[in-house]
Amino acid sequence: MEKVILKVETREGSGKGIAKGLRSRKMIPAVVYKGGKDALKLQLVAADLTEVLHTKAGENVIVTLKITGGDPKAKDKTVVIKEIQREPIKSQVLHVDFNEISLTETLKVNVPLTAHGEPEGKKEGGTLEHVMWELQIECLPTDIPEKIEVDVSKLKIGDAVYVKNVTAPEGVKVLTDPELIAMIVKPPKVEVPKEEVAVEAGSTEPELIRKKKEVEEEGEEGKKAEAKEAPKADAAKKEEKK
Repeated sequence: MEKVILKVETREGSGKGIAKGLRSRKMIPAVVYKGGKDALKLQLVAADLTEVLHTKAGENVIVTLKITGGDPKAKDKTVVIKEIQREPIKSQVLHVDFNEISLTETLKVNVPLTAHGEPEGKKEGGTLEHVMWELQIECLPTDIPEKIEVDVSKLKIGDAVYVKNVTAPEGVKVLTDPELIAMIVKPPKVEVPKEEVAVEAGSTEPELIRKKKEVEEEGEEGKKAEAKEAPKADAAKKEEKK
């Protein structure tokens, strides 16, 4: 895994006001965690972090923090990015959490899962579907791969790659459930011709019209029966009055 150097400074204070002031100067607030110890508060230049994320190796990269500032106890630290908080609309980085690591201790991270080659099933109209885009792994920091590739060139329609079929690099243990499907070649969608759809729709229409007609006829018969019974009811009432 690639290692990069990131210059940071210690900072005093925290809160929304401090963070807003830093962002107005194109700086980003950050913290470093290690075990249960108090987090070390830092600040860094936004452009420097952008270079690490986009020009270097992305979020799964070992970072050496070159720390300067007023805290004499703050020494350079080896870290990985734990979490990046972003503004939901513009995706602007708001805050960064780092985890301090030891190069001799394993850690758990998620790495991208990519496909290599073109499935045989694609020639028959099939489509490769990524069920998973990343896997959780455990390894030493220096063994973290940038990505794990899967050869899909021999997959036919209906064939799937399970997590247990994925070959991880030496020294890397895959923690994701091995029985889950990672990728699958789906069959082509069958489109029903418009003519058939129209015929099917038309075949149900007479049935609906017939049922509606029966209901209407029953209603009419009921009204006629009521009309016939009405004179008899009136005659009976007159007879009672007599």
